[in-house]
Amino acid sequence: VGLFVGVWVARYLGPEQFGLFSYAQSFVGLFTAIATLGLDGIVVRELVKDSSRRDDLIGTAFWLKVMGAFGVLIILAITVNFTSNETYTNTLVFIIASATIFQSFNVVDMYFQSKVMGKYIVYANVISLLLSSIVKIVLIVNEAPLIAFAWTIVFDSFVLACGYFYFYIKKNATSSIKNLIFKKEIAVDLLRDSWPLILSGIASLINMRMDQVLLGNMTDFSTVGNYAVAIRLSELWFILPAIIGSSIYPAIISAKAHSESLYRERIITTIKYMSMFAIPFAIIVSLFANVFIALLYGEKFVDAGFYLSIHIWSGVPYLTLFVYSQVTMIEKLTKQTFYITIYAVLLNLFLNYIFIPIYGGVGAAIVTLFVAWTSVLLSIYMVERKANILNLWRKI
Repeated sequence: VGLFVGVWVARYLGPEQFGLFSYAQSFVGLFTAIATLGLDGIVVRELVKDSSRRDDLIGTAFWLKVMGAFGVLIILAITVNFTSNETYTNTLVFIIASATIFQSFNVVDMYFQSKVMGKYIVYANVISLLLSSIVKIVLIVNEAPLIAFAWTIVFDSFVLACGYFYFYIKKNATSSIKNLIFKKEIAVDLLRDSWPLILSGIASLINMRMDQVLLGNMTDFSTVGNYAVAIRLSELWFILPAIIGSSIYPAIISAKAHSESLYRERIITTIKYMSMFAIPFAIIVSLFANVFIALLYGEKFVDAGFYLSIHIWSGVPYLTLFVYSQVTMIEKLTKQTFYITIYAVLLNLFLNYIFIPIYGGVGAAIVTLFVAWTSVLLSIYMVERKANILNLWRKI
């Protein structure tokens, strides 16, 4: 549903308007890691270890995220003064950014992950998606302006927040909104573990969105629109490790506590089966990228097919070895994650500044591909060296 309504929106807006919309979203995306504060995996880990601290952990994480969301708005208000963005573009940016306040409610997602009860998160997301999709269809039929679609992002986040809150209260009769309070000592403990993830999250989002921001500044919004279409199709399959990971992560944590051999076995099994899916999928998409783009988006987005055929391969290392990001949290190697992400950001910025002016969207796609693979190789090396699981890598 999300894919096809998204396709309809892109076709309605066209490359230029859709490019501007994607640019605004990417610009906000550079700062949204501040709102998450790197807490997600940390809170899940602590909930798995001691579920009796549920209300304290979720309450503290929620208020930390609210403070982070307002921090994003303040930073954006300062940052836009140093850009060449037009007033209309900045309006889109602030509307989209306001959705981060409602995203604080995703702390409920952490609780359900720790209990391997992902179906309730699915229910909330499906309700939000369906309502948002209906609103977008109504806007298209009534030929609404671009700014109306920016407001749908806020609406989507609000409905999702309501869904999260409803299912949390429904499944926790012993809990109450009054119990979800901020505790300073817990906040200090969480931030002590998460600060490298905050920095690496910021760097990671810069790494993921900077190419579209740079394309918007160095080329034109039509190129951004074509590139954004390719990226959205390419990143669509990234939802798979997110879904699988939410179920596997608690199991890997438990295995680590009980048996080193079971811990390694679960990591190996995950990598093996994800590889069996990722590589054939990338081959198929790469070969038929132009066909997919033509069928879905039409001839206006003709350049997106070539971008997609290149960019799809940058997802292979992420999809295959996403379990390594979980291992870094279990083994408390968050600093290594930060170092790797900083490497990726610096390399991405340097290479994009060289290749985008020359090759446009193709240059951005090639840079993303190169950085993705080299970052994963560096990640493997650092995790294996620090976590002392070299036998695991030999077996892989």
